[in-house]
Amino acid sequence: MELKKNPKADLEKRRGLYLEIGLVVILAAVLVAFEVKSYDAEEAEAFVREAEQVEEEIIIQTDIQEPPPPPPPEVPEVTTLIEVVSDDQEIKNEVTFNAEVNEETKNIAITPVVVEQEEEEEETTIFTVVENEPEFPGGMEALYKYLAQNIKYPQLARDNGITGKVYVTFVVERDGSIANPKVLRDIGGGCGAEAIRVVKSMPKWTPGKQRGKAVRVQFNLPVNFNLK
Repeated sequence: MELKKNPKADLEKRRGLYLEIGLVVILAAVLVAFEVKSYDAEEAEAFVREAEQVEEEIIIQTDIQEPPPPPPPEVPEVTTLIEVVSDDQEIKNEVTFNAEVNEETKNIAITPVVVEQEEEEEETTIFTVVENEPEFPGGMEALYKYLAQNIKYPQLARDNGITGKVYVTFVVERDGSIANPKVLRDIGGGCGAEAIRVVKSMPKWTPGKQRGKAVRVQFNLPVNFNLK
């Protein structure tokens, strides 16, 4: 039996319409897909920008305050009890002082403390400047006269024509004697040794004084050697 096809059910006539509808649907789907991807990109970019603008929070560490020290313990007050007694009552351990001057107290001598250390230092110290300078018996004029009379011109110095001043230093002791003579400057030819010999043979001087006491004094003496 041969089947007959209804002309209304023939799809070949509507093939072009269905094709257009399909293309429209596919195009709409593609556009929707692109829109979704662009939204995702914009949201991701916005998220990145927001993440870059976040500033780092700075935490400032403050010093830890120590708790205040505990208050000092209370010290109990010490009270002194004063006992009031009558004038007629006898007081034990009473100290009395007799300030009356009698014959015994008059004869009590107060001995001052003597500082021996200062005296020992003055005995050993050699002064260069004192209140009263040491002096040769008769003064400086007598000293130069003594030197002129007692110096023997060394023959070596005479033969070589050596002249000039020899400077000698020595210490005038507390008793006026001469100690530790030395030549400060020599001119040679035996003049220094001759000056020392004459200084050692000098008589005692008047010692120098400091604060009224005789002290040791350093003295420098020029001895002149001249050929006549």
